[in-house]
Amino acid sequence: MVARKEEVNWTEYFASIVAVCPWSKAFWAKQKIDIQRWRGEQRITPLGDYVARMWLHPNASGRTLCNIHYRLNEQRTNEEWLYSHPQYRGHSTPTPVLIQQDITVLNNARKGKLNESKTSTQTSVGKG
Repeated sequence: MVARKEEVNWTEYFASIVAVCPWSKAFWAKQKIDIQRWRGEQRITPLGDYVARMWLHPNASGRTLCNIHYRLNEQRTNEEWLYSHPQYRGHSTPTPVLIQQDITVLNNARKGKLNESKTSTQTSVGKG
């Protein structure tokens, strides 16, 4: 059974994947990871001050997510798109998701060099 957004303890999930994604727990704690329901490719929004967005797609199969992620990586070159589905077990999310990430921030996190303007807890005026 697939979990719904409101049923997922995202704090616990991000803590559980630190071994494979060391920065996720810290970014979640800083409120730099957004979670939204997938409403189609035409409804994708820019990340803004977020470093990542988890797009919940509860009825999607792993294959569907894989196809969408390949297409979005081709079209949106300033982002890296990943996907996760409970069918893959291990460190997979408890609900099917597409993951939108700022490619520069992601690459810097992988190298241990983070951009402070994207990763600080302060937000711009008018954001909330």
